[in-house]
Amino acid sequence: MDHGSFPGVRPRRLRTTPAMRRMVAETRLDPAELILPAFVREGVSEPVPIASMPGVVQHTRDTLRKAAAEAVAAGVGGIMLFGVPEDAKKDAVGTPGTDPDGILQVALRDVRAEVGDDLVIMSDLCLDEHTDHGHCGVLDADGRVDNDATLERYAQMARAQADAGAHTVGPSGMMDGQVRVVREALDDAGHQDVSILAYTAKYSSAFYGPFREAVGSSLQGDRKTYQQDPANAREALRELALDVAEGADMVMVKPALPYLDILRQIADASQVPVAAYQISGEYAMVEAAAANGWIERDRAIMETLTSVRRAGADMILTYWASEVAGWLRGGR
Repeated sequence: MDHGSFPGVRPRRLRTTPAMRRMVAETRLDPAELILPAFVREGVSEPVPIASMPGVVQHTRDTLRKAAAEAVAAGVGGIMLFGVPEDAKKDAVGTPGTDPDGILQVALRDVRAEVGDDLVIMSDLCLDEHTDHGHCGVLDADGRVDNDATLERYAQMARAQADAGAHTVGPSGMMDGQVRVVREALDDAGHQDVSILAYTAKYSSAFYGPFREAVGSSLQGDRKTYQQDPANAREALRELALDVAEGADMVMVKPALPYLDILRQIADASQVPVAAYQISGEYAMVEAAAANGWIERDRAIMETLTSVRRAGADMILTYWASEVAGWLRGGR
């Protein structure tokens, strides 16, 4: 039978057994490359399940400490913390985000005391969880996000989070100049060793819905005036150049799966490590389809994570981080 110009060439020889496939795999996942996003809610005595994200909860302070310790035991590289303050404490400028006793700062101290430097402790540096209007910044008299007034709040948040023990802060609001302002604020406060994971290409996506339930968002309207338009690619490279010039130590693409092309371009152009965030909607789709018996859950999880790694991510934020790290350590 004619197999083409070179009948002796059979790529399938390298697919014959599991051992062979493992040996020649071009893309590998490692637990150290995974980052666990985690929510901690103020004023609760038991974890609160997130209906749109089966298996994910709003933690109490105690269960968050346990989750951090489990992540260390599984070999996970980092944890990204999101605070959910009581609604009564939210206000127009997001005061809980800078209050030393705000839930996020308290959680940072808890986790740092629990795991020390065994896990890279990251904190979401954004106002949306802390404001009564749900936007990522301070609003002007016309109800628009005021870029420069927001930067002043970000500087205060950066200092508060670093004081509380964050190894890394993640400015995620997509304000112009946010990395420069955060870097200057950290340095001026003596936190030169605290790194910045810049949300460089954060798109205005339909896949954030479950996350907004997770953080109890009060948002009315949308964030299209400051998050990136899904139609644009070159803009992401412009944001990359700006963030690196302003002092970003790492950069991120968010969401991951719908933007693998952007991730590849960022990875090819970046001089610093690149992260991708496999967001709540991506998680929810796999879990929902698996619950209905439409896909194989574990295989789908690994396939999506491998695709993100293959597209160029050095690190992946994923709600499956601890679970998948356990699989990888077990040789799956």
